[in-house]
Amino acid sequence: MFETWELLWLQNYWWGIVSLLGGFLAMMLFVQGGQALIPLIGKNETDKTLLYNVFGRKWELGFTTLVLFGGAIFAAFPLFYAVSFGGAYAAWMTLLFVYIIQAVSYEYRTKKGNVYGAKIFEIFLSINGYLAPFLIGVIISTMFSGSPFILDNDKLAHWIMPTRGLEALSVPFNVLGGICVLLISRILGMLYILNSVKEGEILRITEKKRQSEIVVTLFFLALYAVWIFSVSGADISQGNVVIESNRYFHTFMNYPISVSVPFVIGLLLFLFGGFRGKETGFWFAASGAVLMVFALLLSTGIGGAPFYPSYVDLSSSLTTANSSASRYTLMVMGYVSLFVPVVLGYIAYVWYSMARPVTHEEIKNDPFSY
Repeated sequence: MFETWELLWLQNYWWGIVSLLGGFLAMMLFVQGGQALIPLIGKNETDKTLLYNVFGRKWELGFTTLVLFGGAIFAAFPLFYAVSFGGAYAAWMTLLFVYIIQAVSYEYRTKKGNVYGAKIFEIFLSINGYLAPFLIGVIISTMFSGSPFILDNDKLAHWIMPTRGLEALSVPFNVLGGICVLLISRILGMLYILNSVKEGEILRITEKKRQSEIVVTLFFLALYAVWIFSVSGADISQGNVVIESNRYFHTFMNYPISVSVPFVIGLLLFLFGGFRGKETGFWFAASGAVLMVFALLLSTGIGGAPFYPSYVDLSSSLTTANSSASRYTLMVMGYVSLFVPVVLGYIAYVWYSMARPVTHEEIKNDPFSY
């Protein structure tokens, strides 16, 4: 009995860890949001180069967070990893491809011997800036809308659609989720510019765009929230997977401390930072993005509910119970996770130590500038 209770606790604990990493991944998309804005904000090559260096110094953290997010899923919920990454591999490979071209672009944009010119790599960075957050939003939304897979008796997954994950783009809710994440990344990108740049013209253009886009972002976030709270979803009833009306609204009401409160606080922080702007706005909005996405992801699987439903076979839907690793694996990983605050503290210290406004003069004299 104790081992069963311990396994259930570990499964919920690790779903919380995965949800938190998803929140940090959403926060780190400020790099992509900023990249998409550079052609609109940088009015000359000098300003563009400055902005590419502002975000180029942080792009590795976003890629690392994506890998960490995927690694945590693989270790804690291997069946989820196998079904999603294996079945929807067209969507995931497209996402990974746009991250690869980001890495290549920062590496070769201004390097000697670049026969393609800087422009082609700037286009690649814009593609990454738009597609990466949009695709992440679409993929996350499938955890609410479901995916077309069937598990056989041996727990082998069979993806029904030949489009291998790209069919998610045909669901309006998923597209809405992609738009929301894209808009959040743009707001965070603008706020990071206000936090990291002191050049007057760049700040003026960024501030003007922030004032208009935060209103648009609020509108789409409201649409997304209304859809989540009103949509029917998969839930567990007497050991069977069933469709429940307003499933996620009920989850928010049943778990106020772990789900509702973080979501509301996160939304308020994000809006406060977005409307405030200035140098400190980024930190309020970034913290809010982490909490919002954490609460949304946690709501899908908390309490053993199906966090990855199958809309072609409800009984194949994945829960923390039927997709997790063994008790021993989760327990060992649980001890390892105790060191995560130390790592996060170190990252915060290094970030703070390197936090200083980026200037044209610094970029001009830096032989390793992007």
